[in-house]
Amino acid sequence: MPMNEPDAPVTGGWVAPLVSTLVTVPMGLLALFFAGLSPMACDSCDEAEADRFDASFAVAFPLFGVGLLVALTLLITSWALPRRTRNQARRAGFALAAPLTVVLTTVLFAALLDTP
Repeated sequence: MPMNEPDAPVTGGWVAPLVSTLVTVPMGLLALFFAGLSPMACDSCDEAEADRFDASFAVAFPLFGVGLLVALTLLITSWALPRRTRNQARRAGFALAAPLTVVLTTVLFAALLDTP
């Protein structure tokens, strides 16, 4: 089978998902750790500040969880696509999108959170 055919196997098709996994998983766990610690930012708040913080956290944290699930789905998709020439760009795209999704999710979480 010639190498320029769409169904030709690709050697090294595992590199992009592996690098993405090695970047995305620790980054996602670290972001989850700090997002879990964020309620401590309002330990010394008065009643009004605490209410505003709790209301924003009730919206931001579930969205943060959904964002991390999207990143995990992108990562799994980058591994699950067949290692063929026609999927090479898709695999790299999904692999690149996973850590970018974690970064975007973390920025969105920080922006939605009403910290004192």
